[in-house]
Amino acid sequence: MQFDEFLKQVPKLSNLELLGQEAQFLMAPDERIRALSEMDIEAKKPRWAGVMAVFYPNTKGETTLVLILRKTYKGVHSNQVGFPGGKAETCDESIKHTALRETEEEVGLPQNEINVVKKLTKLYIPPSNFWVQPFIGYVEQTPVFTKEDAEVEAILEVPLEEFLADKSVITQRIDTSYGTMLDVPAFYLSEHVVWGATAMMLSEVKWAFQQIDRL
Repeated sequence: MQFDEFLKQVPKLSNLELLGQEAQFLMAPDERIRALSEMDIEAKKPRWAGVMAVFYPNTKGETTLVLILRKTYKGVHSNQVGFPGGKAETCDESIKHTALRETEEEVGLPQNEINVVKKLTKLYIPPSNFWVQPFIGYVEQTPVFTKEDAEVEAILEVPLEEFLADKSVITQRIDTSYGTMLDVPAFYLSEHVVWGATAMMLSEVKWAFQQIDRL
């Protein structure tokens, strides 16, 4: 999709009523769905994080999504693909500000250049005990990314058409926190397997684009 066509779809996207958790669960293993349904999340007093699904025109004018590959470290999200974003700090005015601030820190997109289009459905991540609030946004010009070397291994640029293609959805056998070597639904994007919470949030993004195509 060319970016000028994407911009025409933004008002529809902004006004779209979301499917919510049901859309997220399209890319969740049964074990995760069952565990979440049995969990008293608020009793765990989770922390908050904000992330951004940012779209932009690449050098060919094609609508593109930025994702990041995290560094390898001793933690639950080591070497995984995710959205730019991070945990809320006391200086943040809102969780949207958290997502904007962290996106600028991780990939170098200035906060004042990101147009926030849509607040998506929050998602609980049991291994790290976080509520994650995703947003959809866009920048109007082809960005020059600057990765935060301490946390980001690589910046991944995913064409929207690649993301929306049926062949981007795969099943991958992965060692998860719900059991060893489970078959989980995943996206295959820019030669990387994207699974878990990021895949679930991407599932709602994909569902939203599929709906506006029908409007």
